[in-house]
Amino acid sequence: MLFGYYILRSVREAMISADGARLIPTVFTSVFICMLALMPLYGAIVSRFPRRRFLPIVYVIVVLALVGFSLALSGNSPAAWTTLAFAIFLSVINLFTDSVFWSFMSDIFVTDQARRFYGMIAAGGTAGAILGPFTTRLIVGRLGVPNLLLLSALFYAICLLCIFQLLPWARAQNLKRRQHDGERLIGGSMLAGARLVVSKPLLFALVLFMFFGVSIGTLLYNEQAAVIGAQHLSSEARTEFFATVDLAVNLLSLTVQLLLTRFLLTRYGVAPLLLSSALLAVAGMGGMAVAFSGALVTAVQVVTRGMSFAFIKPARESLFTLVDRESRYKAKNFIDTVVYRGGDMTTSWAFLALSGLGLGLPALAGVWAGVAIIWTLVVVWIIHLQRRPNADLSIPGARDDQPPGLSA
Repeated sequence: MLFGYYILRSVREAMISADGARLIPTVFTSVFICMLALMPLYGAIVSRFPRRRFLPIVYVIVVLALVGFSLALSGNSPAAWTTLAFAIFLSVINLFTDSVFWSFMSDIFVTDQARRFYGMIAAGGTAGAILGPFTTRLIVGRLGVPNLLLLSALFYAICLLCIFQLLPWARAQNLKRRQHDGERLIGGSMLAGARLVVSKPLLFALVLFMFFGVSIGTLLYNEQAAVIGAQHLSSEARTEFFATVDLAVNLLSLTVQLLLTRFLLTRYGVAPLLLSSALLAVAGMGGMAVAFSGALVTAVQVVTRGMSFAFIKPARESLFTLVDRESRYKAKNFIDTVVYRGGDMTTSWAFLALSGLGLGLPALAGVWAGVAIIWTLVVVWIIHLQRRPNADLSIPGARDDQPPGLSA
């Protein structure tokens, strides 16, 4: 999955950064609107189909859309709306496919298994994320963007084969633990995800965690785009730069995942992974406010994104093993899509507005150092909540598929 996505990510970044950071609010706002429009459809699919059907549906839609965009971008001069639509599409499907993947993982693994396996699963994803931009650097000049889309579609199609291999094993695990069959319909309303996140303390804390964490990443994204846009590089040079950044991020992430993530998550739980990442963000934003430079922006971007993949992703996803199936698929998807892109949109427009008022890039970094401090306080709250048995189970019977004897 991540191989397929990262083949195209640097192409999207080159498109968006062509005009500095000015296009970013438009793209993120469009993505946020798409997320709001798609949430009822996704909720309806999850409510009415067992997972053996709705999981493949998501990936089939992605494969067909990539083939369609490949045909649309094959002309000598594709329309501007086509490239913008592709940038929006890639931002949307990345969140949906990633969210569905981790929902499935939290559905088939219990908490202890998640702490043992998620580090290695994330490392597998990082390996794909390393090969993707590396492949793009090697072949984009010879194959062109339309053929890259077809190559990406091939790897998303391979995801379908993996799903069909995992589904029987997942069902066997459910029966072995005397859980309800994971293939039963989840039911509920189409918009249950929005309701669930305000009814359960842990889910609401994860909403805040996502919003403020994304805000920090989007601030760095905007500042990097502004720095690169001011250099007036060619499209090829921008694509190569962003592919290099992606490689650095994922090499750092893979190293940390292999050496530290599994050990820390298994032995100490989520606390050290979440806290260390938040404190690094505080230090990075503070450093940019004091001694700003393009090189420092790139360095902070690499470190914070690398730690997000290495530490935050496995730790956060393991928390969803503590909640019921409806929360795993609906509330989690709401957080991963609507809240995520809401944070993107809010931050990008705030960046544009504050820049228009005369705040420079160092001053903006100082403002977001305060956001990083708030994010750290949210992390402390999450650590407190997940240590309390049944902290988020305010709806009776929410964890009805929990194995006997397994405490939260």
